[in-house]
Amino acid sequence: MDLLRSLPLGLYLEQPQTWLHKIDPRVKFAWLMSFLTSYVLANNFWRVLLVVILIIATLIARIPRRVWQQQMGWLLMLSFFVLAIAAISPDGLGVDYQSRLPANEQILTQPANSNNIKEPAAEKKAYSYVLFHKGPVKVTRYSLSLAVRLSTLIFTVIYSTNLYLLTTAPEEITSGIESLMQPLRRFKLPVTEIALTLTLSLRFIPLVLEEVQNLFRSVMTRAINWKKLGLKGAFKVWMTVAERLLENLLLRADQMANAMMVRGFTSPNEHRVQWHDLRLKGRDWLAIATLILFWGIRLAIGTQV
Repeated sequence: MDLLRSLPLGLYLEQPQTWLHKIDPRVKFAWLMSFLTSYVLANNFWRVLLVVILIIATLIARIPRRVWQQQMGWLLMLSFFVLAIAAISPDGLGVDYQSRLPANEQILTQPANSNNIKEPAAEKKAYSYVLFHKGPVKVTRYSLSLAVRLSTLIFTVIYSTNLYLLTTAPEEITSGIESLMQPLRRFKLPVTEIALTLTLSLRFIPLVLEEVQNLFRSVMTRAINWKKLGLKGAFKVWMTVAERLLENLLLRADQMANAMMVRGFTSPNEHRVQWHDLRLKGRDWLAIATLILFWGIRLAIGTQV
C-alpha cells in the first residue's frame, strides 16, 4: 500500500503544469473561499451545481487521471453512502396535519348557474410529504433535502481544498496568504510567523503520510496472527504503533527545527525568503471576472427560499 500514490491528499502535483497551476495563488484562494462560503444559505440545486463545477474543472484542467481518479472515486462513494443513509433515516419532524374543518363537515354546494360557462378546471398534483415508503424504508422531503446537503457538503469541502493544494505549491500558498494578510500588520499581528507556520505545516503533510505508510508496512511484514491475539492483544499492538508514530513525528519536527537553526534561521523577520513575485496577469483577471460571474449566479438562482 503506497499512500503517497494511492491517496495523495494534500500533496502538490509538480508535473504536468496545468492552467490551474499558473493562476495566481491569491485568486485561487478567493475561489476556494467562494466554494466554501457560497454553500451557506444556498438551495440544493446550487449545492449539486458546486459538485458538478468541481468535476468539470478537474477534467478541463487535464490533471492526470491517476491523480484524481481514486480521490474522486472514494469521495463520490462516501457522498453516495451519506446520501442513501441520510435519506432513509428519520427526519425528526413529526408532521401531523390537522384538518381545518370539523369531522362532520357539511358540504354546501352552490346551485349551478346556467348563464355561466363552465371551464375545465386544471388538474392539480396532490402534495405528498412522504416521497417513498415501502416497508421500513421511508424517504420524506426533509430527509432527502438533508441528505443532499450533507453529501454535497462533504464532497465540496474536501475536494475543493484538495484541488487547491494539488495545483498550488506550499510556498505559493504562503506567499499569497501573507500578501492578503498585510493589512493585519497595522494591528501588530505576526503575519510572517503565521505564514511560516503554515508553510511548515503544509511541508509536514507528506512526512506524516510517509511515517504512517512505513509503520503499516512494518506491521504487515511481521505476519501477526490477529486471531490468536484477540481484541485486547490487537488493541495493544495498535496502541504501540500509534505511540511509535507520535515519537517519529516529534523526531521529524525536532530535526526540522534543528536544520533551521543551523542555517541561521532565528526569526522570520530577519531571515525572510522571497518565494514568489506575485503579479496579476491576464489569466488572473479572467479568473477574477469569472469569480464575479460565479457570485452573480449564486445570488440570482442559488439563494435558499
